[in-house]
Amino acid sequence: MRKVIGIGETILDIIFRNEQPHAAVPGGSVFNGLVSLGRLGIPISFISEVGNDRVGDIILKFMQENSISTRYVDRFPDGKSPVSLAFLDEHSNANYIFYKDYPRQRLDVPLPEINEDDIFIFGSYYSLNPALRSRMVEFLNHARERKAIIYYDPNFRKAHAHEAIRLTPTVLENLEYADIVRGSDEDFLNLYGKADTQQVYTEHIQFYCDRFITTHGENGINLYTKTFQEHFDAPHIHPLSTIGAGDNFNAGIIYGLLKYNVRSRELPTLDKATWSQIIQCGIELATEVCQSYDNYISKEFAEAYSKQS
Repeated sequence: MRKVIGIGETILDIIFRNEQPHAAVPGGSVFNGLVSLGRLGIPISFISEVGNDRVGDIILKFMQENSISTRYVDRFPDGKSPVSLAFLDEHSNANYIFYKDYPRQRLDVPLPEINEDDIFIFGSYYSLNPALRSRMVEFLNHARERKAIIYYDPNFRKAHAHEAIRLTPTVLENLEYADIVRGSDEDFLNLYGKADTQQVYTEHIQFYCDRFITTHGENGINLYTKTFQEHFDAPHIHPLSTIGAGDNFNAGIIYGLLKYNVRSRELPTLDKATWSQIIQCGIELATEVCQSYDNYISKEFAEAYSKQS
């Protein structure tokens, strides 16, 4: 059975609404999507790091409960597990404050088992961080050598927009590794100062990776490939929280690639009809996660969804 391998941060998200703490859930961009995929019965490995503390205990226990292998999680004795405060506004969008205390030695874990056509997902500032870059490149080279499908979500936050020019060479290197790039319109506005994703694709992405998906919240999704481009409408909903929406859209795309048995060699010629089915999986998972305070789909939804698949 094909599996999904991800690398990224694990963090405890404390969610505030009306200035009061409402929930505390393990999170992290890649992590959120992997939890949903684990609940859908996909074999998952996650490369990450947590402190040897109570927060680290909560995160590792949660991973085990959601069928995510902890073999590639580095438990560092110095420093503390990261925590974020997520303040929801009146539109249920989050503003974050992060608290991090990492040791100097990071990601001291072995290379994961990867087979041809497994899917490797990476992204966010974690994939650009100079302190982690040499290890990140090791994992990416390993995934490429093993002929995995490599999925990149830049997830480039406003907090890093002032670093965009300095980080551009690393972003380009990430794009070169990628078989599929997915990001929100805000990511590319922060990264390139451009709101037109067609222009972003033509000027910044296509040369490195010609499969590009952009999400625009309630304004839907755009898909760009070498042979066609397509727009997909987003369903009209009243979200409780948009935390994890993009992460679960990624999970849905990955689930769709597995469900429709898309292999690495088939990606360059994948037709519009198959892409539409895959994008629909992304929309369904993202829509579901917006209707709860969790960062991932519920176990009940996962069970019903995998049955209908």
